[in-house]
Amino acid sequence: MSLADVVSSICLIGGAMFCVLGALGVLWFPDVTSRLQAATKPQTLGLLLLLIGTAIQLEFIYASGLILVGLFQMITAPVLSQMVGRAAYRSGAIRSESLVIDELGERLAKEKRGESGSVG
Repeated sequence: MSLADVVSSICLIGGAMFCVLGALGVLWFPDVTSRLQAATKPQTLGLLLLLIGTAIQLEFIYASGLILVGLFQMITAPVLSQMVGRAAYRSGAIRSESLVIDELGERLAKEKRGESGSVG
């Protein structure tokens, strides 16, 4: 067994564990904000570890496609989480007392009053 096999195995097992823990967090956490956290960060890290573990075993020409998958995940997961969080906030699914800072609420209140919140 080579060093590449050991590193690949560690990455694959670690990535699978992060994905399982993230999925369990989505099921177990009580509110939307906690579930969004569990759905994005551990899942993204888990997928990246799985991709790294797989890429170690492949030739570079085939592993380069996995780099694109990892980049796409890192770009889209935060954007999707932001959009779901805003939709949940506007629909009333997020309790305001659970928030430490409520910047979106302040911005929406300004928009209601007719103030301009944009710069420029």
